[in-house]
Amino acid sequence: MTRRWLFADQLGPHFLDSPDQQVLLVESKAVFRRRAFHRQKAHLILSALRHRALDDRVRLVRADTYAVGVRERVTVCHPTSRAARTLVNRLPTVAEVLPPRGFVTAPADFTAWANGRKHLRMEDFYRDARQRHGVLMDGAEPAGGRWNLDADNREPPPRGATRLGVAPPPAIVEDEIDEQVRADLDRWEREDGIAFVGNDGPRMFPATRDEALARLDHFVEHRLATFGPYEDAMLAGDPLMSHSLLSAAMNLGLLDPLEVVERAEQAYRQGDAPLASVEGFVRQIIGWRDFIWHLYWYFEPEYRAGNELGARGELPRWFAELDADAVEARCLSDVLAGVRDRGWVHHIPRLMVLGNYALQRGWRPGAMADWFHRSFVDGYEWVMTANVIGMSQYADRGRMSTKPYAAGGAYINRMSDYCGGCRYDPKVRVGDAACPYTAGYWSFLARNEPVLAGNHRMRQPLNGLHRLADVEALVEQEQARGSRAP
Repeated sequence: MTRRWLFADQLGPHFLDSPDQQVLLVESKAVFRRRAFHRQKAHLILSALRHRALDDRVRLVRADTYAVGVRERVTVCHPTSRAARTLVNRLPTVAEVLPPRGFVTAPADFTAWANGRKHLRMEDFYRDARQRHGVLMDGAEPAGGRWNLDADNREPPPRGATRLGVAPPPAIVEDEIDEQVRADLDRWEREDGIAFVGNDGPRMFPATRDEALARLDHFVEHRLATFGPYEDAMLAGDPLMSHSLLSAAMNLGLLDPLEVVERAEQAYRQGDAPLASVEGFVRQIIGWRDFIWHLYWYFEPEYRAGNELGARGELPRWFAELDADAVEARCLSDVLAGVRDRGWVHHIPRLMVLGNYALQRGWRPGAMADWFHRSFVDGYEWVMTANVIGMSQYADRGRMSTKPYAAGGAYINRMSDYCGGCRYDPKVRVGDAACPYTAGYWSFLARNEPVLAGNHRMRQPLNGLHRLADVEALVEQEQARGSRAP
């Protein structure tokens, strides 16, 4: 059997044709030279590669580039970026490029679903995927009689709570491989001029399949039940909430998403977790994760350069360099610190604190997508393209979402405890106490009204804009703020 070349995001057993297949891994230093990745992301990737190489059927080659490292005849599963696909298609040593693995719905099935549709909506795809794969189905009907249980989920955090009180995920115990990775990264910075962003720290995320399975077991047993109600809530003292922290493991290929979904459904069938929580979790994986993956390939390559709102602002240095201490707005400072210190925050801080702020200020969508790619341990090009360009920054004007995810301070106040003790007031839009999100929201609407006027979901907010007596002062205030840290 021909040796299988595995990229660093294809490390699980489902990327092999048999348990005894010989494997090639390539540790390419050029990958880290091209972009300034988060230090903890670089550590996680290298640790995962080197731990995978402990298997005596694995050959690990350290080379400057993949082309130099792949010197023998190999097969490879379809990679997760266009650049990698171009590479494997031109390497003479690649005997065969197999269909992609690590996702639930096959590309041909997605294309058959998508072709001819005027709008591509995740909810429609998700329902098709549930039926196609028999997930959370009772015969021909969805379990519980409803496809979407959002109405039972997405509550604000418990009043007065500083933490949810759920069991934290099991800590990762670093070993000598992690120690060597850390030493090598220090040396690369010192001797090779390779730069990173963010702080180093103890490894938080699985680098082996055993660690990933332990994290999955713990989540299903201790955290899944409370995931649904608080999946959109934020607490300054509890950045993890009930989230699974499995995205990095799935994106490294250590877990097959279908096995994750099956474990969650089993918990529901056995009465160990409520349907609403399980459905919300399943939707993120079999729905959203697969949807984003397929959109990356279904949309044209130029989609990544989309900028339908004409956002031209560059990322300010304080944001690009994760300088949370420069920020006074409590929510943004805390979330930016989470990226700096962990390389991870959950999906609502990403969308409604980080992405929302950039959308309001008109920063370049492509720069934001690159920043998310580099700064998050679970960030990859395929993950961030539609997530950031389409959903977060609305730079495609609705090809994959129905409206901009812009919101003022009232949303953050309702869904978090950040506004208490902040120097800004979410109810104030003009003046020294004006919340940057509240002011930024109305400024965003004023700037983009000609483009948004035809969107029926924006009719009410735009009518609200016309009722404000201080729009001119508000816009002037936000223009004066410019790229300064709020």
